Amino acid sequence: MPSVVLITGAATGIGNLSARSLATAGHTVYASMYDPGGRNAAHLKKLLDFGDERRLDLHVVELDVQSQQSADAAVKIILGESGRLDTVVHNAGHLFVGYVEAFTAEDIQRLFDINALGIQRVNRAALPHMRERRSGTLLYIGSTTSVVVPPFLGPYVASKLAADALAQATAYEVGQFGIETTIVMPGPFTKGTEHFPNASHTTDTATAQAYSALDDLVARNEQATESLFEPGVDADPAAVAEEITRILALPAGTRPLRSVVDFTNAGVEEVNRVMREAREAFITRMGFGELLQVKTMQV
Repeated sequence: MPSVVLITGAATGIGNLSARSLATAGHTVYASMYDPGGRNAAHLKKLLDFGDERRLDLHVVELDVQSQQSADAAVKIILGESGRLDTVVHNAGHLFVGYVEAFTAEDIQRLFDINALGIQRVNRAALPHMRERRSGTLLYIGSTTSVVVPPFLGPYVASKLAADALAQATAYEVGQFGIETTIVMPGPFTKGTEHFPNASHTTDTATAQAYSALDDLVARNEQATESLFEPGVDADPAAVAEEITRILALPAGTRPLRSVVDFTNAGVEEVNRVMREAREAFITRMGFGELLQVKTMQV
């Protein structure tokens, strides 16, 4: 059944591809982005042109995940225009590349503010409506880096781990109000997104210089990532958008907690399986096994 979907960080990359894919599949899509009238004006136009040419129910709404006021305003617009909000795709994020020590605490705090606290702000804006309706889906764009922990991305990996834990803990609670949770975990992509081109680097250049003996390793990081792909494999981020579209087409109550879209064969699915079994056994032993199931309730 077509749903009303809010996607954060939809100016480029996976968010943009997902907006196009979901709208094409018949959903009402609100693709959100920061500063659509300024910095992202060109992305706004391209997305709206795409929707107009195909007569899709595709809209753009301004949303800065670093502002609770902005998140509240975006959700208010959606509810005012569509009357409901069924799904939030938490996609907005930023990347830091460099030596961990050379990032200040303030640098890392800013990254967590985008990648983890941004999720909390949007959830606080959307969940009151979903709880009242006793239905909805929170779909998080996680990362396989949370499992494999690649080098030279320390603050980013930490922020994605925090976001992953927040998503899981939230799932226990909102599931009791009929709200499903899915964490889609993309592997690395070296093309098709602005993640690496727009990445931030260390601000403490003196400390970064102290690690200069490792500079050659950092310089070949992208090449090292590309070497993980088998010959002939096309690691296209559109595959993530297609998986999101597939998941949201599933009947309510059947969506998976996790889905991995990885072209590097990193073994993340197996790790996820073991971790889920241990977590479910632990929660059940605590006497909270019911929190592992989504309750489908009618208002």
